[in-house]
Amino acid sequence: MMAGAVKDGRAHLAALDVDRAVFLDGELITRVAEHPAFAESCRAIAGLYDFQAANHELMTFDVGDGRRANRAWQMPRSYSDLVAKRQAMTAWAELHAGYMGRSPDHLACAVSGQLMALELFEEHNPRCAKAYWDYYEWARANDIFLTYVIINPQGDRSRAWGDQPKQISTHIVDEGPDGPTVRGAKMLGTGSIMAEEVFVANLQPLQPGEEDLAISFALPLDTPGIKIVSRKSFEQHAVSPFDNPLSHRFDENDAIIYFDDVTVPWERVFVYRDVDMCRRQFHDTPGHVYQNYQAQVRLVVKLRFLLAVARRLTETIGTVNMVQGKLGELAARVASIEGLLFGMEAGGHHVGEYYVPNRHLLYSAQVTTQALYPQLITEIRELAGGGLIMLPSSSADLSNHEVADVLDSTLVSAREGEGAYERMKFLKLAWDAIGSEFASRHTQYEMFYAGAQFVTQGHSFRTYDWDGADRLLDKMLKGNDADWKGR
Repeated sequence: MMAGAVKDGRAHLAALDVDRAVFLDGELITRVAEHPAFAESCRAIAGLYDFQAANHELMTFDVGDGRRANRAWQMPRSYSDLVAKRQAMTAWAELHAGYMGRSPDHLACAVSGQLMALELFEEHNPRCAKAYWDYYEWARANDIFLTYVIINPQGDRSRAWGDQPKQISTHIVDEGPDGPTVRGAKMLGTGSIMAEEVFVANLQPLQPGEEDLAISFALPLDTPGIKIVSRKSFEQHAVSPFDNPLSHRFDENDAIIYFDDVTVPWERVFVYRDVDMCRRQFHDTPGHVYQNYQAQVRLVVKLRFLLAVARRLTETIGTVNMVQGKLGELAARVASIEGLLFGMEAGGHHVGEYYVPNRHLLYSAQVTTQALYPQLITEIRELAGGGLIMLPSSSADLSNHEVADVLDSTLVSAREGEGAYERMKFLKLAWDAIGSEFASRHTQYEMFYAGAQFVTQGHSFRTYDWDGADRLLDKMLKGNDADWKGR
């Protein structure tokens, strides 16, 4: 970008105007921004960049030499810096109601968080540390949209990663003067269709002897040999913005990323053949905290949106006065997550010169929301009753006078001034949020994007102040002794 420029939607779409190897329904797709399976989602991401270009102060910060980049790349040095970062991420999330879980601010937070502990990478390998810092400065200056693949394919869960067939997971197969060559797959590749680059690492723990799997790097997604195998496109099967208002625009997609003997330049290799450093990259740096902090900021927006859907449903069918208690309960549960978000900010601390959210409150929010999200979806469906089942097939019914007359007489809204059209428009959105195939994917996503429940519960257990709790317990035990003599 030119000095003083802020990345906008046109710049992002131009960055996607390159050949890549995306596979969908047996078809090779090279230009994703033009394809009906992905075009609207690509434009939704472009819309985020247009918003930041129109809101410099809110969304961006000065990176030097007159350049600005999204605040997600910023390394906060104070509580106020962190709040400014959250306000920018919230503004972006409100543009998609929190449905784009891997929007560009997610990986920017992860990478910048890891490099708040640059010294760990220097201990591992000075060449890798320099490569990673140089990459961060370049990605920040150009506001690169990164996705990541940090999970190995599920495979046979009863076996260690090193015992899986070699062709499954991304692993090192050769090393030359230009860099190592890798082969194999990674997942989940969420957002990879509309991203510019892919970041590869290992969130799952590796064991000694699995050094061939121990690598972290970043590459452009149009690198020859990178194959992106997309899941079903909900966008492609969306009837219209009226009938599928969320899946039509915000299907960020998920994909398997396969590396078919791809050589990674040394200047793009950040961790190399060190199984413990793969763990430290996330958990001994603020990286894991910051990537999940962004996720919680986004999820709070999504929960608030779903709460609004719940209330509007009851207003539409005329039951709002009968279920105020239930709505109040749901509001309290959503507000508790927002409270944890504010708490992790206020309860943060400095790691060196950088300010980091409270780790335990972050993991507490994750444990809670993994259970809350599917419960919230179920309870909204209960509030909706049968109204979502009897929705007309599509907006085309409204243009048929005979059908429209039936709809006008049957799709009655309890909200003043609203008729069949307004009721149908809202209920179509509600179904896309809680009942469609797109909605089902989101329920699964929110339950597992941070790992299985036992994983987040383990993080919560390890980060709680058990010593402080024990001191309180021991204090209460003092002075309670009985006059007892042992035998």
